[in-house]
Amino acid sequence: MQRRTEARHNGPLAGMRILAVEQFGAGPFGTLLLADLGAEVIKIEDPAAGGDVGRRVPPGAIDGGSLYFEAFNRGKRSIALDLTSDAGREVFHALVATADAVANNLRGDLPARLGLTYDALAEINPAIVCVSLSAYGREGERRAEPGYDALVQAEAGWASLTGEPGGPPARSGLPMADYAAGLLAACGLLAGVLEARQTGRGRNVDTSLHDAALAMLSYQATWWLSMGFEATRQPLSAHPSIVPFQFFATADGYIAVACAKEKFFRALVEAMDLPELADRPAFHTFADRLEHRGEVLQRLSARLAERTTDEWLAALRGRVPCAPVLGLPEVLQPEMLASRRMLATYDHPGFGAVRSVGLPLRVTGFEPAYGAAPELGADTWALLAELGYDETAMARLAEAGAFGVEPAE
Repeated sequence: MQRRTEARHNGPLAGMRILAVEQFGAGPFGTLLLADLGAEVIKIEDPAAGGDVGRRVPPGAIDGGSLYFEAFNRGKRSIALDLTSDAGREVFHALVATADAVANNLRGDLPARLGLTYDALAEINPAIVCVSLSAYGREGERRAEPGYDALVQAEAGWASLTGEPGGPPARSGLPMADYAAGLLAACGLLAGVLEARQTGRGRNVDTSLHDAALAMLSYQATWWLSMGFEATRQPLSAHPSIVPFQFFATADGYIAVACAKEKFFRALVEAMDLPELADRPAFHTFADRLEHRGEVLQRLSARLAERTTDEWLAALRGRVPCAPVLGLPEVLQPEMLASRRMLATYDHPGFGAVRSVGLPLRVTGFEPAYGAAPELGADTWALLAELGYDETAMARLAEAGAFGVEPAE
């Protein structure tokens, strides 16, 4: 069967075909970015499980879909395949022959069992890149363990660094381990495809939520591993060593101030009419202010509490890096998002008008075209026709259980 050469979309990744055996957030987040950039992402969904479990996450869940699912799967295609059946694997292998990559975010022991690795697929397509994103990797004693963002934030040290001193450890309000791992998987996929297009040979690419979370420890891991310095939680989300670099209470809310350069601290205390802080030798450098953190923050906190957030923003913006601490209703104003080219809008047969955040990349001469996420199996028959199956062959596959249950046309 010949690979289609026409591109379904314009964009930097037009012509790239990715088969995604994915569900929930981490894997779909990574392939969403690739789809927004023009890649054709085909979700391989298990009909016995009702497809991606994200289809049923409330609020905003309807029969067969949800706004959660829309957020991660807009613009993709869907085919319902039972990969445990011979007929389902036949169709999957036909798709592999046309694809650049197979991505999955299954439990670490499942890719080999389901034949999603390079060893299993190289004979069909030597250039195929097989990306696995699991909780703990495809190797090691924990490969068969399921895992989720909250669990990984707990055991990778993130929760110990989040929250107020003396309070309980805290998970981030966003599933950042999922998102970080999804980005790494997308990066690994692109690296593998770039190499395969040069050499004609693909490979396995493996990452995990746990490894991604460890990598995000970055400089804090370097501090501990190199000199035994353990960063600890600080009040109001303060940086472990740069002072001031945190939230402060104002007369009516909170403001974030980040003096990541010496000149910003001098500008801050001048704008706050606290010149004595700039003049004190004990406050001149990062190291000095860290040593005297308590006194510095006490003086700044008392002064910042005297005026409103808006008053301080007017005094500091343009001189000192600062920002108000906002809630989602203030952040997600459609007009503001549209002005930043960050508003994704499209029509959905069940939800009507759907609005979400768009692609956070600016590519010269390209604007992403957003579309609804697919219904379960919505592209099954079209993809089979593209692969060269006629109606008789499709009926044979259906009878043999390739699609689990009869997919909707």
